[in-house]
Amino acid sequence: MHFLHSAWVPSRALSPQKTFGARVRELRQAAGMTQDDLAEHCGLFRTYLSRIENGQANPTLTMIHALAGSLGVPVPLLFQAGAPDGVGASARSGRSPPRAAPRPSRGRVR
Repeated sequence: MHFLHSAWVPSRALSPQKTFGARVRELRQAAGMTQDDLAEHCGLFRTYLSRIENGQANPTLTMIHALAGSLGVPVPLLFQAGAPDGVGASARSGRSPPRAAPRPSRGRVR
């Protein structure tokens, strides 16, 4: 069986990390938060959050929960396209989202 090299076309779909990171960025911006704001709420370094948003880091389940809690959204919303109305309303109203409980290390190096 012969395969023609010209017939094979690589997928142009984003990696799961890039798709997830783009969604986190979308929700963070909809909430009116900076990377510094969200990183502080999650207990992260801003540089690690930047790596998540750029698809260069693969966050743990614990970190996914911390991100959702800090953004004030349910975890499944981090995996859905398009922000619903009202996402980020607490940040725009001047109230801070609830601070996530202290967790084990999530990319912090000290």
